[in-house]
Amino acid sequence: MMNFGACGGTRRSVFGDVAVLLFLVAQASDGVLTYVGVSIYGVAIEGNPVIGWLMEAMGEGLALTTAKLTAGMLGILLHLSSVHKAVALLTVFYFAAAVFPWVAVLVAF
Repeated sequence: MMNFGACGGTRRSVFGDVAVLLFLVAQASDGVLTYVGVSIYGVAIEGNPVIGWLMEAMGEGLALTTAKLTAGMLGILLHLSSVHKAVALLTVFYFAAAVFPWVAVLVAF
């Protein structure tokens, strides 16, 4: 019988599954909150100069969609490579450095 829960013959990691799921939630949340924040305050409020430049060049929606899809795919690639602690650390970083600050800024609005 085949084990469809394993990728490439490696054991499934519940920790890794939770980490990548929360990573994707953090990416989606950051994308939505950034879009709302930029819509209210303008592109100048974006703290990441690369994302700010992309928004100026491509437009806010396309730039954020491109950035967040790329980040999500790279997070999934790390997960599939069984680098679960790195995904978990990146998740904590995104919640602390991107999601929570946007929530604070938008709640103050």
